[in-house]
Amino acid sequence: MTALTTLHVWRVPTRALGRVLARMAVDRRRLRALPGVRFAKLLGTGNGTTFGPGDADLTRWAAVTVWDDPAAAAAFDASAVGRAWARVSESSARVDLRPLHSRGTWSGRTPFGSENGVKTDGPVLALTRARLAPARALTFWRAIPPVTAALHDADGVLSRFGIGEAPIGWQGTISVWRSTAHLLEFAYRHPQHRAAIARTPEARWYAEELFARFAVLDLAGDPAVLGWADGEKGIRGR
Repeated sequence: MTALTTLHVWRVPTRALGRVLARMAVDRRRLRALPGVRFAKLLGTGNGTTFGPGDADLTRWAAVTVWDDPAAAAAFDASAVGRAWARVSESSARVDLRPLHSRGTWSGRTPFGSENGVKTDGPVLALTRARLAPARALTFWRAIPPVTAALHDADGVLSRFGIGEAPIGWQGTISVWRSTAHLLEFAYRHPQHRAAIARTPEARWYAEELFARFAVLDLAGDPAVLGWADGEKGIRGR
């Protein structure tokens, strides 16, 4: 059976923040140790405006996990990690993903692979992740607001939010699009995004970076946790 990538997102009440921070400290290693896990990251989230600490959304947390197969992924909810996050959250969503294209590394690894040339007619999810070079962080934070503002208003974007392994310097974005065409239109034709891409080699913002694109296979739970109001309609419309 083929590998499966999942995105879990949990909405938690503010009164549970202490418990959530404890979960983040304990469950990073426990998640990676679950049977069938090839790669896993527990993440904070944010609104993705400046990628600084002020963006943080302390009521929403996420996990990106690569599994050996769908059967291993299906066992997550019954695991100690899955049960712990279910107890601390008030709503949640899970998105099942198939990698279409990936370049770059995450913590020195290439976790997702690619199925270059495979097409999908339905929604796609884009994940970007970068570790900022400390000396370049200030110029990055000054340059990124026009790009994120454009992303929020882009045609065809269904959901978008920031992700991060730490409050400063380790961040990325998750965005869901109605189709690959909508994503590529923004990535390569939108002037703010094109300008940022062109500037990246000279600015040398990143010590490490990764971009991945996935086909959205399934959505379970509450799509509002993702900021995706019509998520279920989008899946059925594939």
